[in-house]
Amino acid sequence: MSASNPIRVMIVDDHTMVRRGLAVILKTVADLELVGEASNGREAVHVCEQARPDVVLMDLVMPEMDGTTATQIIRERWPRVQIIALTSFHEKELVQKALQAGAISYLLKNVSVDELAEAIRSAHAGRPTLAPEATRALVQAASQSSTLDYGLTPREHEVLLLMVEGLNNLEIAARLTVSRATARAHVSNILSKLGVSNRAEAIALALRRKLVT
Repeated sequence: MSASNPIRVMIVDDHTMVRRGLAVILKTVADLELVGEASNGREAVHVCEQARPDVVLMDLVMPEMDGTTATQIIRERWPRVQIIALTSFHEKELVQKALQAGAISYLLKNVSVDELAEAIRSAHAGRPTLAPEATRALVQAASQSSTLDYGLTPREHEVLLLMVEGLNNLEIAARLTVSRATARAHVSNILSKLGVSNRAEAIALALRRKLVT
């Protein structure tokens, strides 16, 4: 893009000073143009419809509607709009959710002016940019999901699969031809090893971590 045909950028952040700072940065870069601002995710969707930006700088932790939800809605309605998650947080769950929602890039707010400008140009061209901290978080998450089995025995894996299928302790006992007390003990051991307090949490964790197939 050139100064005569700049990349249209929108800023979404619930802190006024952050928005002002980003606006000042964008005005110093010839091929970038600020076309809209929003203070939360809900407002972002509305402003995006009016401004039709090329790239959105999206904070993630905001009131009304968080940035991840707003990202998903915007990407569904306007697939050509690229979104850069721009946040102070780099926890792996937040990184994963933002990218799964459709963000093309994940940057921290300590990024330099040049790095931010280049990330916006890359996003507009369909190329992702990840902060080193975000990359490490993704690597860590991938490592955990592929190697972590929580020490479950083969029988406990079998019981966990039946739990995911929706069977109660009596039905599990009948399926495995064991006593109800034995089935209950297996379930108790599974909850303890997974570090959860009830069956629903165990099932959610099993599906999220792909502990059962």
